[in-house]
Parts: sequence; structure tokens; C-alpha cells
Amino acid sequence: MSTKKRSPVASGKTKVLFEVEEQPDVLVVQQQDAITAGDGVRRDVIEGKGRIAAKTTARVFQLLNLCGLPTHYLSGGVDDNQMHVRRAHMIPLEVVVRGVAAGSLVRRRPGIQRGALLVPRLIEFFLKDDANHDPLIEPEAIVAGGYATPQDVATMSELARITYEILAHAWRRRDALLVDLKIEFGRLVGGEGKGQLVIADVIDNDAWRVWPQGREDLMLDKQMYRNLKTVTPADLERVRANYEQVADIVETFPQMRPGMVGLLVDGAEHLAASELAARALAAFGLPTIRHVVSVARTPGYILQLVTQLEATFPRMVLVAVGAANSALPAMLDSATANPIGILNVENPHPDELALACAKAFALEDTVVFGRVLLLQANARSEVLGADAKLNAPPPAPAPGAALA
Repeated sequence: MSTKKRSPVASGKTKVLFEVEEQPDVLVVQQQDAITAGDGVRRDVIEGKGRIAAKTTARVFQLLNLCGLPTHYLSGGVDDNQMHVRRAHMIPLEVVVRGVAAGSLVRRRPGIQRGALLVPRLIEFFLKDDANHDPLIEPEAIVAGGYATPQDVATMSELARITYEILAHAWRRRDALLVDLKIEFGRLVGGEGKGQLVIADVIDNDAWRVWPQGREDLMLDKQMYRNLKTVTPADLERVRANYEQVADIVETFPQMRPGMVGLLVDGAEHLAASELAARALAAFGLPTIRHVVSVARTPGYILQLVTQLEATFPRMVLVAVGAANSALPAMLDSATANPIGILNVENPHPDELALACAKAFALEDTVVFGRVLLLQANARSEVLGADAKLNAPPPAPAPGAALA
């Protein structure tokens, strides 16, 4: 993608946005070396912070894209401070998802104990207004002020919650607790999906609180800078080292762990059913390998095959495909310590099977975990949409139309 930038079109406390020649729907985001606190009252410069922040943001957006979430991210930001994004009209709101009580929440709600887990997650909106210190704003006021529609508020809340859960899962895999997360949204101004609501801006180490081992004193995020009474060069070096450490950790986020679903088909006549399962599994990005076996005719081959598959794939789910009375599931269950799935060809539910397999991999694979969350959210949305359509008031009659 071209990096021929025009004049800047917008700038913030820590980033500048540039147009790209001959690509009106694309912007370059260049993050700066500045670090600020207190709505910009405190400001310092940390050499290399922009590069570190761009790398962190790019990796986070790559993970979200792999999970299937809508974002404005296109490319870049990993090897240099040139992140290409789709141009979006930003909604002037910060959406904060809280999984652990900390920060302004415990000051505003003294009845909530600091460090308490918040289930369900608490979602709050803040109006972007530095002059008034980004005040908390309720959903009703968002709608009344014309900042977003009720549907937008619901969509932002759900996408923010899913984003938090995905990143919390990734941090848990690294023995760290994601305390809270701030993200922003915009609407695409052109191209495919024009008008779509997407996760936009940046998500770097300024956008969350991260406590390794669940310990606040080990924090790796911007809060350590906020907490400083005075700022010395040594303090800024420690901040930079933490940001670099976070960028290195986040680099491992957008990676699927290798795994395999082994479909063992009890008879060639059931290959069509196994194909349905393979397609459903592919929706989660899960690869499959298929073998035709027979409990009655090749029991020794089945045991040999299981041993061979276990030696080849470090993470595997085996699926027995066959009739309801097939002995293959019991045979596999006794032959392996890996999870076992069953596809009854007389009453197949390949989507349910694929979801169960995906959940098994999602324990350690954040990409698959995110895809499961998104599928579940879409399923809920379909139900709510169908209910809303069913109970919608009838359309108003055209002017002059006779009423029966």
C-alpha cells in the first residue's frame, strides 16, 4: 500500500492522521512519542514510544480482525510507525469495559471494593471533551444528544464487551489480568461496508490496565506514569521498558495455535456427513483430516491411526462419524486422552459439533475463543432481531388509503 502521505487531516495528543494519495478512503495513523496524563496537563516525550505504541495497536487489531470483529485496521504499524486504516467518521465517545474495579470507578462508587471482579462486565460511556475532563454519559443522554442511535449504543456495548473478553483471554494466557479497556468507534466513510460501525482509533498500552499475576504493584500500563508525583528521566525509562515489554507480549496475540480435528468415519457410506462437519469446522478456521475406518473390519487400524494422529498433532479432537449404534465413539474414548466428539449421521448437527470442538481449542487459542464469542453474539442478535420483527407495529397506511 502506498505510503505517499499528504498533509495531516487530524491530530490528537499522541497521534497524527494523514491522507494517502489516490486513496481517499485510507488514512495513515502515525503515533507520536508523547505520553500525557490529566487531559494533557502532564506531558513528556519518550523516545521510541510511537513505534512501540504502533506495534501494540497493530497486533491488537490483527487479533480482532482474525476473530472476525469489524475494525478499521488494514496493515502496517509492526515494522514502522505507519499504520494504514480505513477512513471513518469517529463517534465522540470512549467506551470503557471494566472487568475489575479500579480507577475512577472506585472513586465514584465507594461501595465497590478495589480489585473486585465485575461480573457481568461493566460498560460505561464517556463523552470526548477534554475541557470538561471527558464526562461520564448515560446511554439515554447519548441518544438524546444525537451522538448515536439506540442500536449504535447496543452494538458498541456488545463489540466492546467481546473485545475486552478476547484481550482478557489473551492476557490470561500470559498470566496477567486485564483490568479494564477503553476503545472508540467510527463509521466507515467509503468503500465496501460504507457506513458500517467499526472499532477504530488505537488500542495500545495507554488504553488498558494490565496487572501481571493479578497484582496491581506489577502494573505494566500507563497508570504507573499517572501515579508519578514527579517525573524523572529514570521514571520515563522504566515506563518505556514496560511499554516495550507489553509490545513484545502482544506480538504473540494474533497467532492461532496449531491443532487438528480428526474425523474418523465408520464406513465410506458416511463420507457425505463428514463433509458437512468439515465445512462447519472450517467456519472457525479449524483444519480437519478424514479417515474411513470400520470397527467391525479394521479395529487394529483404528488403534494404530489414533496413535499416529496423537504423535503428529499436539492439539487434537477426534470425532466419530457413524450411525447411532456405532461402537466407534466408545472405542475412541478408551483409546485416547484427547476430547471426543460424535456426529450421528442419522441426526447430524454439524454446527453444534463444530462449536463443541472450537470450545475445546478455545481454552488455549485466543483467535478461536474470539470466533466462538462472535458466533454466539451473532446468534443472540438473530433471535432478538426476529423477535423485534415479529412484534413491530404494522406500517402506517398510505395517505388516502381506505381502512377496512
